[in-house]
Amino acid sequence: MPTGVHIRDARQQLLDAAERVLLRAGPSGLTSRAVTTEADVAKGVLHRHFADFDDFLAELVRDRIARVAGHTAALRATAGTATVAANLTRALVEVFDPVAVAVVGLVVFRDELRARLRDTAHAPGVPILTEATAAVAGYLGDEREMGRIAADADVDALALALVGGVHLLHAGRRPTPPSAGAVDLVVSAVVADVVQRRLL
Repeated sequence: MPTGVHIRDARQQLLDAAERVLLRAGPSGLTSRAVTTEADVAKGVLHRHFADFDDFLAELVRDRIARVAGHTAALRATAGTATVAANLTRALVEVFDPVAVAVVGLVVFRDELRARLRDTAHAPGVPILTEATAAVAGYLGDEREMGRIAADADVDALALALVGGVHLLHAGRRPTPPSAGAVDLVVSAVVADVVQRRLL
């Protein structure tokens, strides 16, 4: 790209390019050269906006975490509507889009990235999975208060089982995610007891 050409929202252009590379080539193929080539910008553009490549990758992870926060509000707004399983299935399908699943793999793949995220006060655990678990636990807590699941339901344990189970459904299935029906089977099995016991 010629020097002096203004790049509109270069940071976002680079982040979008990184997502495409990650989906296509996986964590091992996500290099600074691959990102700048995909974004069609000069190599120095990335380093003008980020301290180094791991700083850039940390921003990519934080961007996905922010999207999970949006899903959290939407999920909690569904409490008391439809069925618990249907609400959870819809939310988990949205949270575990192909990019989010790939970003989780990236975090596991890159030691330096995990260290960088720890240094920036990220919550303990695996980014995206941690936030998704908190969102599901919050939603289940709301449903418990409304009496739609058993009063003694351990919402934290249920959230771990739901997020862990759905993540395992997605792991290794790139580029085709599992169907919503497959996610619903896992969700329904995990919440069946607490939904049925509130009816007794």
